[in-house]
Amino acid sequence: MEHRTSLSPVRPPVPNAGDGPAHGAFLADAADPHVPLRERLLGNGTAPADVTGRPRPDLASGPSDALHEEVSEQLWSRGLAAIQLDEPLPNDRFTALGAFLGTAMPERDPAVAPYVEEEVILNLRSEHARTDDVALQPFAGNYLSLHTESSGAPVERQPRYIVLMCLAPGDASQGARTVLVPMREVARRLAPETLAVLSRTRYRDRPGVPTIARQVGDRWVFSLRDFLADELQWSYEGPQEDATAVGDALRELLVAMYAPEHAQGLQWRRGLLVVIDNTYFFHGRTSGSATPEARLRHLKRLRVV
Repeated sequence: MEHRTSLSPVRPPVPNAGDGPAHGAFLADAADPHVPLRERLLGNGTAPADVTGRPRPDLASGPSDALHEEVSEQLWSRGLAAIQLDEPLPNDRFTALGAFLGTAMPERDPAVAPYVEEEVILNLRSEHARTDDVALQPFAGNYLSLHTESSGAPVERQPRYIVLMCLAPGDASQGARTVLVPMREVARRLAPETLAVLSRTRYRDRPGVPTIARQVGDRWVFSLRDFLADELQWSYEGPQEDATAVGDALRELLVAMYAPEHAQGLQWRRGLLVVIDNTYFFHGRTSGSATPEARLRHLKRLRVV
């Protein structure tokens, strides 16, 4: 898949009047080292399939408490739960899992209204060819760049958990795979100076958003979407002379995100239930190819705060 890139130089940071933060913009260059890494990881649909669901067919029809306990145990140990059921959960049990984890976020975007059930369940069906329409890309053959969910929202409006359940995996050789990258491994690849810069950098003109990197206890949590060919406008809340390092810090972060050593892929199978902690993993999706209607990929999603 081709993406537009810019060969224009990055604009230098601009200090605000008075004592306000410096601000600037980052635009990926075709020569940036993360660009070929991204294409290899996501663009050819061959991400590693490392994550397998723990086989628990009995939990599909057994007591909800048993399913909830299994999800809790896995989330506690690794920030990710993957359970292979014999059949997908019905909607009432799927939403009950969301209620156990927190509060499911309503899907209010008019662009996705045709895919929404019960206000909170989004049906991700791969029924569109590749498209430049951002609203349709989750339902198309495009790959989705690595990101944290709702990275441009305040922390309290970012989902803590993304719950995905497979109804139909799509074509086995051409269907898209979900890709997970642990934030702890990304943080380990970054220089302390880079983390310091990112911990003072946030999206501009997004009131209340967290910094791109922040510490939660003894670990680093990131709020970032790879903007692909679009401009990332930022503000920097540190010494103004240090703002010149923001562009380099963002490039270093993107390279660490797309490093292939720690990427994990999900090979979807009917009945696979996955819960992702949005503060432990970046996630994205490989590209897929158009398939006949009978082999469309179909996942159901909840976002839980």
